[in-house]
Amino acid sequence: MRIEKIIVIIIIAALRMQEAVAQEDTLSFRGQLSAYAHYNRGNELPLMGGIRYIPQLNLGHRWHDQSLLDMEVSVNIFGNAALDPFSASDFSGDIKPYRAWLRYSTDQFELRAGLQKINFGSASLLRPLMWFDQIDPRDPLKLTDGVWGVLARYYFLDNTNIWLWGLYGNGNLKGWEFIQSEKHVPEFGGRIQTPVPKGEAGFSYHHRVADGSTLPDTLGALLHIPENRFGIDAKFDMVIGWWIEASWSAFNGLEGSYRNQEIINMGADYTFGIGNGLTVIYEHLIASTDRNAFEFRNITTFSLLNLTYPVTMFDNAGLIVYYDWTNHKAYNFMTWQRDFRRLSLYLMGYLNPGEYYVPTQNYGEMIYAGSGIQIMLVFNH
Repeated sequence: MRIEKIIVIIIIAALRMQEAVAQEDTLSFRGQLSAYAHYNRGNELPLMGGIRYIPQLNLGHRWHDQSLLDMEVSVNIFGNAALDPFSASDFSGDIKPYRAWLRYSTDQFELRAGLQKINFGSASLLRPLMWFDQIDPRDPLKLTDGVWGVLARYYFLDNTNIWLWGLYGNGNLKGWEFIQSEKHVPEFGGRIQTPVPKGEAGFSYHHRVADGSTLPDTLGALLHIPENRFGIDAKFDMVIGWWIEASWSAFNGLEGSYRNQEIINMGADYTFGIGNGLTVIYEHLIASTDRNAFEFRNITTFSLLNLTYPVTMFDNAGLIVYYDWTNHKAYNFMTWQRDFRRLSLYLMGYLNPGEYYVPTQNYGEMIYAGSGIQIMLVFNH
């Protein structure tokens, strides 16, 4: 079924819901308009600019028993331009669904179907359990594509909760994936999260079939490569907040060192009583791909330090430093944010090596190699 038909079905269902005798109906329309300008003299096209608009419609109906049926539809409309003045230029843009889901929920249960964001885990910035989203900690908008699927969650009275999901029609890379999924083969998984002394812990599982036809013959022995993915995470509050999060992916059909993928993160955060309060986050990530599980022979190691400081009620300063212990390179990102009533201004600068690699997805383009500046305006209505 085409994406456009699915969105139409969700909207028709919402309109029919509106026609029912309402106990409590809600209808809201909001949007986010953003524009940016970017300069990096080391790029082939040093000047970049773009504009994005995400309109969002929400509709809900609540019954006497407090159960809720609601929906959300939003669209990502964007255009970008890159140029070397009087020499070369490149233009791109698209209009695509951003969210399109319908949900039924009660006090302890939720069932959501459609194009949605699914994320979980204890880590703050470098997230091994970034299985279905691509949120970059340096992106002030925290944008990420959704996945098509169904998600069910049940919450017990002791705050234990169980997640079950099924995905279909997601051929693009998600999270840490380096092989695309078979678009027309269902994916499924689940998660259990429960309180523990001084914190909470979780266990997650996901199964999919990867598309081996996208790999070189030296890597893929099969066209259809089953992957079983396991994750554990825990977070505690003991004077400081600290956490551990890990993911292991096992591929049945890959050759060589790509048969197993292990990612481990340990981190901590604390707010110091300096001035208006300096928040410090430190995370250390180890990633490895191995022929046999947990060999840790092909290791990549990153550390991340994130500092945020509220200068005034309307101004915030931030610094993110990545350090690549494998290649001995540092990546530096600085941000100043000024908030108005509905408008936010971001001034961003970066100083990176000429060969660019950090363990995130959205900002992985080489345009962020070297040094540069970016200005962004964001208007919410």
